Amino acid sequence: MEAKNLLFRTKKTFNLRGRLWTLEQPVVMGIINSTPDSFYANSRMSSTDAALHQAERMLADGATILDIGGYSTRPGAAEVEEQEEADRVAPVIEAIVKHFPEAIVSVDTFRASVAEAAVRAGAVMVNDVSGGADERMFETVSRLDVPYILMHSKGTPQTMTQLTHYTDMLSEMLTFFITRLHMIRKSGIKDVILDVGFGFAKTIEQNYFLLKNLEHFHILELPMLVGISRKSMIYKRLNITPEESLNGTTVLNTLALSKGAQLLRVHDVKEAVDSVKLYNLMASS
Repeated sequence: MEAKNLLFRTKKTFNLRGRLWTLEQPVVMGIINSTPDSFYANSRMSSTDAALHQAERMLADGATILDIGGYSTRPGAAEVEEQEEADRVAPVIEAIVKHFPEAIVSVDTFRASVAEAAVRAGAVMVNDVSGGADERMFETVSRLDVPYILMHSKGTPQTMTQLTHYTDMLSEMLTFFITRLHMIRKSGIKDVILDVGFGFAKTIEQNYFLLKNLEHFHILELPMLVGISRKSMIYKRLNITPEESLNGTTVLNTLALSKGAQLLRVHDVKEAVDSVKLYNLMASS
């Protein structure tokens, strides 16, 4: 079968469980971590009240989507049981949806059971950093009828740093996406967003190569999410800490916008929203 027959046409309209959402301009996704061990300490919300406060601030700053996670996917992160992960995210999602009913809430998980619990709690999007490693994920997302974010990765948070060898990185990643998209299409999932997975089974040098060649993936005709906020590709190259990496994040987010990114997943919403506004001004001039 030819590759073109496996690809999705670009979609700008998404079904959020009966609510239509149109992605006409780049938007910002704010990160809220219900975890004790995410790599950026300021993103860790220790209670539902803290998460609500963060959600309120991010929405006021212009976030379009709030991405709620209960399992740190930083390299070497500790294992978390499925029920514990679900117990971390579901109450936060319920509270956000109750207090901010117009908010678009996504769940950051690679487990089908957690995705289902999160959607029952009010999430309307599944952000899967494993690219479908859970064999139940595609069927679950199809049944829930929510948009799916497909990310490229290899291994697990515990093993991915040992899985960075590529003979031809861009071609291998493209093959990964085409294969997964064929499976997704067969499962019945209608709305898909692409994430090339900066930092997941990739060295720092590979991350910059990927950013430089981001246009390579436009052939898939999918909206593209970029998540590089405060990652080691910034702070290790600048010899600083994640807490000092906002300026570097803003620079790389702007470069990603220039290469066609349509969603920026960030810890710092206001700065990313400003980048989008200025980029749109430049693009329309």
